[in-house]
Formats: sequence, structure tokens, C-alpha cells
Amino acid sequence: MADEDLDTLYWVPPQQFTAERARLAAAASARGDDAAAQRISAAHKPTAAAWIVNRLALRHKDARQRLADLGERLRAAHAAMEGARIRELSAEQHRLIDELTGAALRAADVRTPSAAVREDLTGTLQAAVADPQVRARLGRLTRPERWSGFGDLGDLADVGDAPSPEPEPANRKPARAAAQNRHAQRLRAAVAAAEDAKARADAELSERRARRDAARRRRDAAARELRDAERELRGAEDDYDTAEKASRAAAETLQQASARLRQG
Repeated sequence: MADEDLDTLYWVPPQQFTAERARLAAAASARGDDAAAQRISAAHKPTAAAWIVNRLALRHKDARQRLADLGERLRAAHAAMEGARIRELSAEQHRLIDELTGAALRAADVRTPSAAVREDLTGTLQAAVADPQVRARLGRLTRPERWSGFGDLGDLADVGDAPSPEPEPANRKPARAAAQNRHAQRLRAAVAAAEDAKARADAELSERRARRDAARRRRDAAARELRDAERELRGAEDDYDTAEKASRAAAETLQQASARLRQG
């Protein structure tokens, strides 16, 4: 249920995000789904460009797979240093990015995006081609993405056109490939560690927010009870004053009647 709520949350325009987050979190709490309420409360408001890409991913479910398929083919061509194939896929990449950018703008009903927003859209989609982790975040993005692992994928079209360097000795190629692989592994490990730290920080933030919200609810309930008790006390005091006046009046009446009886 939390995933459906988050889809709903990241679908709404950024200016409605905060109110919708509060509504969905309250609804989750009301139905007893505290875990969903915490996840919803921890959600961050997206930028305009991130929201537009989220709309694309939420409306066009095949967009993520199309980006992944192209990314895998580009990666393979790059690894094999196939210049002609890279040029072919680079042209396909530009066509796909243009197509999905248009689809994203239509999904968000944005007719005249600024140059900065359009640049962020294309940059994020290019990053999604190259990076599986970016693709996994589509639909939940909070900011534009950039990727430099391939450089600009379009630049790969130049491979094979430049003057060929002197052949590298065969015995150095495996060592160079191994060094590149180790470097890539270190980068992936650093990214994974950073993401793990971010996830832990988000979980801690979510827990602290839930505790704060629970304390606020208890405070508000106590304040309501105090106001009710004060109203009840004021009513009781008014009733007491009325009864006291009636008692004094009755005592005076009794005293007067007793006096007349003695005189009489």
C-alpha cells in the first residue's frame, strides 16, 4: 500500500506535495499502517524537472525498460570499442531521449519548459540510460541526475574515427583492463556505501519524525482534554454559586418564618 501511496504522492505537482504527503501519512496512520506512514513522511519534495521525469515513469511503465535496453547495448558496444555500432546506438539514444522528453512534458502538461528544465530532463534521462541505480529511482526522483561514467553517451560516436594509436602490447591489455575494473569496483563500492549511509539517515529521520508527530498528537489530545476539563470546572463553579445563593435565600426564609412563629 505504501508504494501505491508514494506513486500518488510523486504524481502530484510539487506545489501540492507537502499537503498531499500530510494527507497520505495521516490516512496510513488512521488505518494502522505505521510503516507506510513513516515512509510517506520521509518522502522528499521533488524539483520541477524531477517531478516531470517521475510523471513519465509513472504514466509510461515501459520507459524504464527502454532506457535499460539501450544502456546495455551501449555498454557492450563501448566495451568492445565498436565505433560503427556506437555511432548507430548514439543516434538511437538521441532519438529516444527526445521522444521521452516530449512524453514527459505531455504527462506533466508542461507546454513551455525553461531551457534549464529541459536540460535537466535530458540529463536525467541520459543518466538513466547509463546507470541502473538512476533507473531504479525513476518515479521517486527528488532532483535531476547526471552521469559521467560513459561521459556524454553521444560522445562515444567518435570512437573509431580518431587516428589509431600505436598498438598496445598484448601483455599490458589484461593489466590495464584489470586496473580499470578495480577502479570501477571501488567507485561502485563508494556509491553503495554512500547510498547505504543515506538510507540509514533517512530511516533515522523517518523514525524521529514519527516520534515527533506522535508526541504532537499526544500534546494536542492533552490540550483538548485540558480545555474540556476547564469548561467543566467553570460550569461546576457556576452551578455551585447558584446553589449557594439558593441556600442562603432558603436560610433567610427559614429564619424569617421561625421569627414569626416565635412572635406569634
